Amino acid sequence: MKIIVSNEIESVCPDFVGACLEAKVVNSKYCQPLWDEIHALGEKFKATLTTESLKEISGIAATRRVYRACGKDPSRYRPAAEALIRRMLKDKELYQIDTLVDLVNLASIAYGYSIGGFDADKFEGDTLTLGIGKAGEPYEGIGRGMINIEGLPVYRDRKGGVGTPTSDNERTKMTIDTTHFVVLINGYDGNEEQVRANAEYIQTLIRKYCQSDGGSYFIYR
Repeated sequence: MKIIVSNEIESVCPDFVGACLEAKVVNSKYCQPLWDEIHALGEKFKATLTTESLKEISGIAATRRVYRACGKDPSRYRPAAEALIRRMLKDKELYQIDTLVDLVNLASIAYGYSIGGFDADKFEGDTLTLGIGKAGEPYEGIGRGMINIEGLPVYRDRKGGVGTPTSDNERTKMTIDTTHFVVLINGYDGNEEQVRANAEYIQTLIRKYCQSDGGSYFIYR
């Protein structure tokens, strides 16, 4: 994949740094050891965070700032990492979908970055561009129906939007049959060290739970 960060994003977040990880994987419906890791992290969060203090996590705080700079209310359209951790703090189970989705959710909450997980074979073309959503731009969020992405950071392929920090698109979502896995990590806080650590954590997870060699990743700005 080629990733282009538009001038629109650079103007509201000049320090943005992202990581794109690509790998061959084998998905499964459920993985108990993975969920043991998710539950352990949830218990740690409940002992150390509140629904207010979680907003101070670097990746979440930075994403919320970018939402405001783009004209979007981050309390109405919550970044995914924040929404997932809030569920845990309220003693609500995370939705169990399949191993790839569950794994991406774990990686997101572990580092506080909103992460897009995609079936790369569903992309149109070989280039994704990160820009800002326009008024009336059609976008079907996974399990959400049509959502208003005006003012949200959005990755677009040749056909249109595929991912925002709030929700990825139905068109390119992962399924149990996904074998070509692409992950985009959004470091709106500009912390390349943490973004790299998050990518390497995902590599560890897919080696453990998805019969993968870990694939490869690159940093983009």
